[in-house]
Amino acid sequence: MDYIITAIGILILGSGLFLVKTITDPQGIMKALPYICVGLGCGIFGHGMGNVISREVLKNSPKIQKQLEIDKNDERNVAIGNSAKAKAYDMMIFVFGALMLSYALMGTGIIIVLLLVFSYLFVVIYGLYYRFKYNKEM
Repeated sequence: MDYIITAIGILILGSGLFLVKTITDPQGIMKALPYICVGLGCGIFGHGMGNVISREVLKNSPKIQKQLEIDKNDERNVAIGNSAKAKAYDMMIFVFGALMLSYALMGTGIIIVLLLVFSYLFVVIYGLYYRFKYNKEM
């Protein structure tokens, strides 16, 4: 499966590079599409190739593979990861709010500001939903 993901990444990256080189006067979506393809292709390729390399390296080391599995599922590591995510979420709320305010004060288009506001509200409502859900469970 990882080989397929790697191949898909290469195809998307190649098509993005091809579009960058061949389109001389891009209009509309074609101004951004080649660069989106390059970015997505690089990300997908890197993810797939990282999994392939990781699996090949760990194939001959069952002891290291077992230790990595234990570390990944360790309660302490899970708690540290969740705590780091919570801190990042707390910071994101303030940074995102400041970004929306600065875009609004700079006179950026209303569509951009509204997209930011809707994404901000989506994230906040998502967080509230899970907060209430977990409060009921615990």
